Amino acid sequence: MSNKIPEEVIAAVLKHHDIVETVGKYVHLTKQGRNYKGLCPFHSEKTSSFTVSPEKQIFRCFGCGAGGHVIRFVMDIEGYSFPEAVRYMAKEAQISVQWEETSAEETEEQKLFSTIIAGHELAVKIYNYVLKNSVEGHHALEYLRNRGFTDHLIEEFQIGYAPASWDTLVRYLNKNQFDSELMEKGGLISAKQDHSGYVDRFRDRIMFPIHNNQGKPIALSGRINGEGQPKYLNSPETPIFNKSRTLFNLHRARSAIRKSGVIVIFEGFGDVIRAWEAGTENGVATMGTALTEWHARMIRRMAEQVIVCYDGDQAGLTAAYKSLDLLEKEGCSVSVALLPDGLDPDDYIDKYGKDAFQQQVIQSAVPSTKYRLIYLRKSFPAKGDEGRLKYIQAALKIIAELEAPTEREFYLRELSVDYQYTMEALHEQLHQLRQQSQNLKRHRDKNEIPWNNVMQGESGKKGIPSLLPAYHNAERKLLTIMMEDREVAMYVQEHLADQFHVEAHAAIAAYLYAYYAQDNEPDPSRFITRLEDESLVNIASAMLMTETGSGFHAQVIDDYIKEIKKFPKQQAIRQKKEEQSQAMRSGDMQRAAQIGMEIISLEKELKSL
Repeated sequence: MSNKIPEEVIAAVLKHHDIVETVGKYVHLTKQGRNYKGLCPFHSEKTSSFTVSPEKQIFRCFGCGAGGHVIRFVMDIEGYSFPEAVRYMAKEAQISVQWEETSAEETEEQKLFSTIIAGHELAVKIYNYVLKNSVEGHHALEYLRNRGFTDHLIEEFQIGYAPASWDTLVRYLNKNQFDSELMEKGGLISAKQDHSGYVDRFRDRIMFPIHNNQGKPIALSGRINGEGQPKYLNSPETPIFNKSRTLFNLHRARSAIRKSGVIVIFEGFGDVIRAWEAGTENGVATMGTALTEWHARMIRRMAEQVIVCYDGDQAGLTAAYKSLDLLEKEGCSVSVALLPDGLDPDDYIDKYGKDAFQQQVIQSAVPSTKYRLIYLRKSFPAKGDEGRLKYIQAALKIIAELEAPTEREFYLRELSVDYQYTMEALHEQLHQLRQQSQNLKRHRDKNEIPWNNVMQGESGKKGIPSLLPAYHNAERKLLTIMMEDREVAMYVQEHLADQFHVEAHAAIAAYLYAYYAQDNEPDPSRFITRLEDESLVNIASAMLMTETGSGFHAQVIDDYIKEIKKFPKQQAIRQKKEEQSQAMRSGDMQRAAQIGMEIISLEKELKSL
């Protein structure tokens, strides 16, 4: 895996990239004792089983079995190979990379991605320059300033202007020797209908760059400069851009999200940018699409608390309502910010100011249940008994789903006051609804096939089962200590050598002996970069997440070695007893007696260990 990368480069990357800080860019982590926990980014879950050890600089998911060092995490989360991850992390840390990758190490696909990103970086610079420094961009610049976009915001978000001419970007890309066909595939330019050349995809538009999690531009969105349709034109789906899996501003908002534990979802880029200036730096937006399951999953990994701040018109209200189930299904605690008079966040800030936006909109967001009731109330006629009754029925169904009795009581009391119904009547109907729901759930559970969530053994893909043979546990505990103590590893090498019985354990031991033979000091994170097989990385990570390595005594080590050495004798005794039983069943008593003597001899040898 790493044989062509200098060891000092790997060591420098591991030293610079703290695993808590790196994982925290993707996962909302909470400190629990010595470790940090969060929702696993590699599989869907509602209860945190993903653990990060700052002391050992490793991660481990006890749900899906993923684990390893910080480089492994970046490999898995970004889809990089080991050399790609090391090169990316070294560049981010400004560490000099002094090894040459072979063509096999940097795949053709990765070269394509890098070139398309470089094309976007050039486009962003050109559009930003045109906006700020040209006569063509002056009108767009004035429009942005009139809408409250300061020069600081324009620079921070690298907002630009695509001129009305047909080939401004095409000429710059050609000048910088970018392949036109590849730039078309990347969504920056379009082929002419007669196939005689290429034209700019974006013309006479205010340009908003869209970035990936590393802050690299991967797409663009252009707002029409004046009147016309479509109002917004986005980059198409490309090898580096999937709008259903992208959140605008996530790379910039990540730090504020980690600090606050809250993420705010907006509808548009302009709303995110204006809210940023107003003090809401933890805002993101979807890419002109409805919130998807992937968005919800990504959001939950970043934060548990979510505020939905969509436009105040009917479309925005409906979109916010639809987002609630998606977010809550992933375990988010959701509130909704209410905007009056059909305003969007951008307009609200212009009309009422930054402080009012913070206090009256963001900080006054209502719980999801309250919002559902507000939204439903607008769906039924305000006048007439029929509309009132239908609303109360719909509202009670929502309240019945609440687990906390205090919450149910709170919303029932609101219904009672607003609609002049007695609490007794509302309680009775609520009880009936909850009873029906529970009966339905029992019936569904009865008919479902139980899922046998048996954890696999040493595959490295699931947690380790709690009941393991004694020798198996001894090997695991011994290896855990060896990874953290060189003297113990040398002692085990002398007294046990390669007598580990689990194949994966024997492989890890061999790697450890070689690691210490090179005069390396104990460093679990650095050691597991040596493991070539992903399953070995996962197994070693699982071992290191145990507390076995602290507070041990020399006698404990000897006991583990003894338990491991006993196993072949125990196996031989079991085999001989089976042979003896077979001899007795066949009537060969002489053979049975002979085997009995062999068993006694083996038992003596076992006791002498």
